[in-house]
Amino acid sequence: MKKVELRIIGLSYSQTQVGSYVLVLGKKKGNTRLPIIIKPLDAQYISMKIEDIKTSRPLTQDLIRSITDSLGADLQQVVITNVIEGIFYAKMIFSNIDEFEIECSVGDAISQALSYGCPIFCNKEVLNICGIEMTNDGTVTEEQYKEKHKERDYNGGVTVENLENMLQKAIENEEYEIASQLRDRINEIKDEE
Repeated sequence: MKKVELRIIGLSYSQTQVGSYVLVLGKKKGNTRLPIIIKPLDAQYISMKIEDIKTSRPLTQDLIRSITDSLGADLQQVVITNVIEGIFYAKMIFSNIDEFEIECSVGDAISQALSYGCPIFCNKEVLNICGIEMTNDGTVTEEQYKEKHKERDYNGGVTVENLENMLQKAIENEEYEIASQLRDRINEIKDEE
């Protein structure tokens, strides 16, 4: 998998999904932006890290850092690996005696990257599909606008089996809101068949 290094460009309240936030990542070199919806708790932690705000008590992300430090594991990098039906997937790559990976949400991955000060990468294919090319004045290029607004079949390559696997992972990770959305999408596809 080819990877591209990203940096945090900004964080904003989502205008389209109530109670969520948009984390905007950008290529270290270039004008490509990757907007990702994240949970409020992840947004809170990320904004606190960006603004260098200290808390009197450790947050969950700090607890994870303490546990991994106690186990002698060091976070080397986080990678946004995939996107399926608008849901981004990520993994954290740790090193100890051996290297190991942990799958997680993008918000959790970015939170830990800020905690450890490690680089953030994205699968180049994900960036090519979901990235937005911006001009120097912050507007979308004309080619990008035309490409993003043409008719597409977004269901190509998404199978009920893949969605059911994602549903099982969401339930295991206690991400019930995502699980309910996946369940609804599975039912829609089955009804269409």
